[in-house]
Amino acid sequence: MSKILKVRYFAWVRERIGKPDEDIEVPDIVVTVGELMTYLAARGEEYAHAFENPKVIRAAIDKAHVKPQTPLGGATEIAFFPPMTGG
Repeated sequence: MSKILKVRYFAWVRERIGKPDEDIEVPDIVVTVGELMTYLAARGEEYAHAFENPKVIRAAIDKAHVKPQTPLGGATEIAFFPPMTGG
């Protein structure tokens, strides 16, 4: 059984994918944030381009920053964005 997850994209991740957010049906075999990035990268050329270097992409589950190995658990929303720079 899969679940629906609101996925939001920011900055160049959004530009490469071509949309700010979407609801995605996530299969049960996708358990962690990193696995979700791999799953999304397989959805098409624009996703593959956005997630071509997952080490530089940051993620937040329900507005809390998380690492790639973090389980999705009961998440309702996940956001992907590039590293933030200060200044």
